Amino acid sequence: MTKRITLEGVAQLAGVSRATVSRVINDPTAVKPELRARVEKVIVETGYQPNLAARSLASSRSHLIGLIIPSLVQSLFTDPYFPSLIQGISQACNMHHYILSLFLFHSLEEEGQVYQRALNSGLVDGLIVTASIINNPYLPRLIQQKIPLVQIGRPFENVEQISFVDVDNVSGAYRAAHHLIRLGRKRIAFIGGTLNTTVGIDRYTGYCSALREKGLVVDQSLTIFADFTRADGYAAMQQIIPHHPDAVFVITDTMAVGALQALHEAGLRVPEDISVIGFDDLTQAASSNPPLTTVRQPVRLLGTMAVDMLIDILETGLHPPRHTILPTELIIRASCGTM
Repeated sequence: MTKRITLEGVAQLAGVSRATVSRVINDPTAVKPELRARVEKVIVETGYQPNLAARSLASSRSHLIGLIIPSLVQSLFTDPYFPSLIQGISQACNMHHYILSLFLFHSLEEEGQVYQRALNSGLVDGLIVTASIINNPYLPRLIQQKIPLVQIGRPFENVEQISFVDVDNVSGAYRAAHHLIRLGRKRIAFIGGTLNTTVGIDRYTGYCSALREKGLVVDQSLTIFADFTRADGYAAMQQIIPHHPDAVFVITDTMAVGALQALHEAGLRVPEDISVIGFDDLTQAASSNPPLTTVRQPVRLLGTMAVDMLIDILETGLHPPRHTILPTELIIRASCGTM
C-alpha cells in the first residue's frame, strides 16, 4: 500500500518549512511566487491532499457545506424537484470552491442522528436545510449553537432568527386559482400537501384567497391533503372525482401527474371536462398528457441562492438574518386551455 504523503513530506521535498506549505494551501498570496511555484509543483507531482480536519482546526474553515433534506431518502430519488435543487446547490458550491456533503436518512430516528452528526462533526462550515415540518425540534438547537444555517423554504417559527430563501407560494397559488376562475370554472378542487409544512399552508392560503375574493365557496369535499408523491396525487384525485369538480389545482407537478392519471382512467377529458394546474414546472410538466399548466418556480436558482447566502453568512456573520422571496410565473399549457 502506498504511504500517503503528509504536509511535512511536501515541505521536505520542496525544501521549505511546514508553515510555508500551509500558507500555500490556505493563503497562497502570502507566499513569494518562486516558493509558491516550488510547493505547488511538489503537490501536483505527489498528489497531496490536505487533511480537512487539520485545516479546520488551523483555519476554522473546512470549505465544506452540509445539505440536510428532511424527507425520507426514497422521495429524494423519486421526486424530480430534489435533483434540480441539488444541481443548483452543487453548481454554486463548485463555483465557490466548496465541497457539498449530503446528509441522507431512511427513517425519522435516523433524521435525529443526521442532525446530531451535523452538529457534532465540526467539519462543515455551515448547513443548508430544505423546508422542514412545523416545530422541527432540531432547528432551535442549530440556532442556539449559532450554526451558520440557510433554510430553503420559509420557516414557520423562529423566522427572525433563520436566514432563508423561498418563492412567493401564496401569490403563485392565488394566480393559479384565479386563472381557473377566469376560465369560468366554479367547482375548483384542491390537492395539497400536509399542513405541517409552510409550503402546504402558503399554497392553500393562496388558493382560498382567490376563491373567496370571487365569492366562491371553499368546498371541503373538493379538498384533499396528502403527501407530496405521485401516488398520493392519484389517490386524492380518485376521492374527489365523485364530487364532480370542473377544475383542480394541485400544489406540485409530481402530484398533478398522478391526478392526471386518475382522470384518464375515469374517462374524464382534460381540459374539456376538468382543467388541471400544477406547481413547479419540472420537466415532467411539459411532457405530461396533456402538457400541464403550472406555476413555475426557479428551483435551481433557489439552490444557488442558498449557497450564496450561506457563504455571505460565513464571511460577514449571522446577523442580520437574510430573507429572500423569489417571484413565480404561471405557465399556461393545454391542461386548462390557452386563455
